[in-house]
Amino acid sequence: MSGFDAAKWQREMRAAQRKAEQAWKRQVDQANRETQRQVDAHNRKVDQHNRKIVADHNREAERHNRRVEAANRQEVGRFNREVARVNAHNEKVVSGLNRQLRSAASGPRYTLEEQGLADRVQAATLGRDDREWDVFLSYARLDGGIVGDQLRQQLEHLGVRVWFDELAIVPGQSQSLQMDKGLQRARAGLVLLTPAYIAGRFWTERELGALLRKSTLIPVLHNVTFEQVSEYSGILPDLAGFETARDSLDVIAQKIAAAVLPEADAAAA
Repeated sequence: MSGFDAAKWQREMRAAQRKAEQAWKRQVDQANRETQRQVDAHNRKVDQHNRKIVADHNREAERHNRRVEAANRQEVGRFNREVARVNAHNEKVVSGLNRQLRSAASGPRYTLEEQGLADRVQAATLGRDDREWDVFLSYARLDGGIVGDQLRQQLEHLGVRVWFDELAIVPGQSQSLQMDKGLQRARAGLVLLTPAYIAGRFWTERELGALLRKSTLIPVLHNVTFEQVSEYSGILPDLAGFETARDSLDVIAQKIAAAVLPEADAAAA
């Protein structure tokens, strides 16, 4: 009887182990390949699905954008037609005011001095239609705020674009720079002279200094006379102006509108 060959047994065990490891590795590799194939197939389906969703979304977004663009064009068209209608109405109103104020037998009418002022302002504002504002309204808040706002409302009702600090000033930005821009972008200057204004406060002095350089300065006197103003400025008394002691704010607004919107009068001529 031959003896047990331990070395041979160990070789056979190692060979069987290597064979088992190789078989297991082949199974793992095959399983990995199958898994990868399934993953790739799933990813392709997901990618196709996502592309379809994106394409559908883009088509819907494009349709929506076309609808919005068409609606915007219609709205802009309606807005432009309304602006044209309002402008035509304002031109008709101001043309009527010009005829009435210059030749009416009764009702509001320019005095000779006021008509000279209106004619000068009209001549000076020709070619300034690109300005953002028709008038820059300067006033003293202490005693001119309420009247100034009422005058603004009357003017805007007639189609006059009024730079008014309480509405035009943007908080957080330089007030003086905004006022300077308002002065530069206005066709004419409108100064509401009141007792507080002619007292020579800083802002009113600064604004009046800039307005006096305009050939289109329009004074409106409220609770003061030209004699009182002459003590404040030797320049203003040489100019005609409108007085609340003589006319209501409504009439004064009509006179100013007819002066600063000369294109309406020209169109009617």
